[in-house]
Amino acid sequence: MEHAIAWDDGAIVTIDQRALPDEYRPLRLTTIDELIDAIAALAIRGAPAVGVAGALGIALSAHLRAHEGELDEAGVRADAERIASARPTAVNLEWGVRRALSRVADGADAVLAEALALLGEDEAVNRAAARRAAEFLRARCAPGPLRILTHCNTGRLATVAWGTALGAIRELAAAGQVAEVLAGETRPLLQGARLTAWELAEEGIPHRLCVDSAGPAAIAAGMVDCVIVGADRVAANGDVANKIGTYSLAVAAGRAGIPFVVVAPESTLDSRTFSGSEIEIEERAAEEVTHHGGRRMAPEGTPVFNPAFDVTPSELVTAVVTETRTLVRGKEDGSGLPDRIADRIDVIPDFPNKGVLFQDLAPFYADAAIVRDTAAEMARAFRGKFDCVLALEARGFPIGAAVAQHSDVPLILARKHGKLPGEVISAGYGLEYGKDTLEVQAKGIPAGSRVLIVDDVLATGGTLTAAAQLVTGCGALVGGIAAIVELDALGGRAKLSSHEVFTVHHVA
Repeated sequence: MEHAIAWDDGAIVTIDQRALPDEYRPLRLTTIDELIDAIAALAIRGAPAVGVAGALGIALSAHLRAHEGELDEAGVRADAERIASARPTAVNLEWGVRRALSRVADGADAVLAEALALLGEDEAVNRAAARRAAEFLRARCAPGPLRILTHCNTGRLATVAWGTALGAIRELAAAGQVAEVLAGETRPLLQGARLTAWELAEEGIPHRLCVDSAGPAAIAAGMVDCVIVGADRVAANGDVANKIGTYSLAVAAGRAGIPFVVVAPESTLDSRTFSGSEIEIEERAAEEVTHHGGRRMAPEGTPVFNPAFDVTPSELVTAVVTETRTLVRGKEDGSGLPDRIADRIDVIPDFPNKGVLFQDLAPFYADAAIVRDTAAEMARAFRGKFDCVLALEARGFPIGAAVAQHSDVPLILARKHGKLPGEVISAGYGLEYGKDTLEVQAKGIPAGSRVLIVDDVLATGGTLTAAAQLVTGCGALVGGIAAIVELDALGGRAKLSSHEVFTVHHVA
């Protein structure tokens, strides 16, 4: 197969990774139960691959539940819950399911188109992340071919094509910059021994296999220049969940002073999970430890602790590299988010009135990655403090919608005077260059809810003060106020001193 997973005429086609390296066995999955079994049993594995499988699973469900032009949406959503819970640690599975499910109202063909779009994106995403990681390691390590330690399988088998951490190794090897790869055998099911060693041999990359407990010893003995791994989930604080045995490698790398780098797509970064302590760690069957090749190796009845993953604290991670950025111990390498925002704002003098420096965010909104990252940062700042988002007309609408979508909460729109039907609640306010009125429908904001108010710019604070009055006028609570840009010289924050305010980029 050209790709590790594909769609073929109403079926999901993939490779049974349990059979490798002895047998290259294709799987053709035509039911939701078959797909769930394949994911749970690790026939399909690897965070990016299960994300694509989840999206294709929704397409399969829609295909099976479409009759005479009508789609059983409730049935598809029920299947989605089952698929998303097949493996709890990897966030990509739920992400892929949700992305395809977002098109269910448009019919089965639209769901399939979205799933195929995700599948088509995977290789480009992986190649971009791999290139970034290879460049980072070239800059961080001594010149010359590198001795690299990797863990689990992060190659083309764990993705649709190319790979993440193993993709970076392929990039370096193609440039003649790999002396040797030391691959840990990796439980469960020896994915390093069976899959990574197979891929490295296929590529002709020099490598050796070691038992998992030998990895830290190799690092301590000076046999390793850097450690590079993938991830199943990266929490908002930078903690990384990856295959069991990763944590000990990070500890050893930290003690030895060598880079410990994580390569993963943006879809693996989960800002809704604050820290690694909140990540559900899957525990595998006891037989994977007590038995080998169908033969019992431990005394009958021996209790077993068999977690599939562990969590590496952010302070042990040198960098997390995605397709769009390199996060170095909590900050972006090269250009942080405020600098990126500054690069995407045009300042227009004397608009709309003389003496006003207008902050034009059109270039900001044209950059999908920056909008996504800004929304995630706003959501992180107020995590657990809001139940819905109130976005302000007009330039607050797109960023408010992005925050609401990211946080999976309702979006409420505050409009200018006369634009809403029915009974409304109003609040007047002063602008940097005039006056206006903000309104919400009388029943638009649920009483008792915690509302995050989102706008594009905090200037004099008039608009946001009026928005806070609308919230309290509806019997709700202001959970926080967020804006993309704050014009510090205009002193708007002082008017909002009774509320928690967060802005990403400051203009003096």
